[in-house]
Amino acid sequence: MSDSVHPLLPAATPLLLGEAGNLQVGGVDSTDGLLLEPAAGLAPLLRGLDGRRSQRMVRADAARDGLEPALVDAVLQACRQTGLLTDLDAADLLAIGTGPAAVARAAVELPAATGAPGIRPAAWRTRRLATVVVEGATRVGTPLAAVLAASGVGRVVVRDAGIVTAADTVVGGLTAADEGRPRSAAAADAIRRASPLTDLGPLPAGLAPDLTVYTRAWAASDPLVAAADGAHLVATVRGETGVVGPLVLPGTSSCLHCADLHRRDADARWPRLAAQLTASEAPASGATLTCLLTALLAAGQALAYLDDAGAPLTLDATVEVRPPDLLPRLRRWPPHPTCGCGAADPGPGRRDGASAPPPGGPAAGQSTMGG
Repeated sequence: MSDSVHPLLPAATPLLLGEAGNLQVGGVDSTDGLLLEPAAGLAPLLRGLDGRRSQRMVRADAARDGLEPALVDAVLQACRQTGLLTDLDAADLLAIGTGPAAVARAAVELPAATGAPGIRPAAWRTRRLATVVVEGATRVGTPLAAVLAASGVGRVVVRDAGIVTAADTVVGGLTAADEGRPRSAAAADAIRRASPLTDLGPLPAGLAPDLTVYTRAWAASDPLVAAADGAHLVATVRGETGVVGPLVLPGTSSCLHCADLHRRDADARWPRLAAQLTASEAPASGATLTCLLTALLAAGQALAYLDDAGAPLTLDATVEVRPPDLLPRLRRWPPHPTCGCGAADPGPGRRDGASAPPPGGPAAGQSTMGG
């Protein structure tokens, strides 16, 4: 391990002293823990791993305090192998921002943003440089935008030309005090409450977002949305059902038109029905629990894409939640053979194999997640 990495042990990781003077690091829930033999100064050493110092500096400071460098290296490596330690890149630190408030906000986000398997180096910096546009300050869209901002996305823009109504309010999103205000301005305030340093300004001319999220109820059936360029994700509540996905990578994964064609194949009336669904804006819907869970699931998919941490679950698929159990259910929407998006071509750009389950139905053994 390079001496230039900056080891971080999250401040909430328990350090527990045993009767024989052993030190237990973590291991009180489902995560692995580490039991260390008694050694003076180990607890202060571990508690001081705040990610601000390189491993070289940690070793030098520990030697000054009387700890053997070999012991320090062994303890750090054991914590690392147990998954307790997160190694920050110097670029991550530069992207945190200045001031104690910015550092405190980032400290609780960094372990998940940089320490998960498959996360590339400088993931926090990558998030800080990313731009996400949320189309619709809905009961899903505004909380989603706030969560993305709090999770480190540097620029989050919510587009909505409407006015806030009483039905639009939701925990973490628009409030009762926002009624009568422009939705876009009220959504910007919600983001600012969650993350004061996030850039809320409109995109400069010629700059495309890294991801666009469509949060209106039937955006997936809107021909204008179906032809969208760039990576985009649907995250919405239709009636009482929360829907996340598909995540569309043009030319690589199935698109929204693919899903529409599958619906047409299943029901010849679908084009006529879809035209009615998209003719006007649907009223606000979805219980608070449904809206917030949908926003959180969508945020997870968006961050998985931005972090490049493997193929997100919603490629060629949707995740749906519905009361009362709210257990996420996976529905597959493979590329449609007659769609012109190019994803049905089994070329090297495809992320999936060729054995996609039938469209719209749950894959075998995958009808629910976590249930």
